Amino acid sequence: MKKILLLLGFLFVAGVGTADAAFRCGNRLVQIGDHEMEVLQKCGEPEFKDERIGYTGERLRHPRGALEIEEYEQIIIHEWIYNFGPRRLKQRLLFENGILKEINDLERGY
Repeated sequence: MKKILLLLGFLFVAGVGTADAAFRCGNRLVQIGDHEMEVLQKCGEPEFKDERIGYTGERLRHPRGALEIEEYEQIIIHEWIYNFGPRRLKQRLLFENGILKEINDLERGY
């Protein structure tokens, strides 16, 4: 039983260092999967905005090399940064085609 609890503890700690799944704007929760318009309604305009084009896809290859298929899709990536002041960490949001995919804590705001 102790080994199982220890293993669960390690799994929990291993997940702590990953990107956050949510943060608060006032009393409103912003979370992965929200649309850009929802985030704008909850938090207002970000301090910084950037837009770039990315590609996602895969290459399928037959084990014997007889068939090779490449499928790529162009995606629009928006990066927003919110600065909530010196008492909170800045938040970096990454959207792919308008959907929030990643939230990261940055340094303290100003």
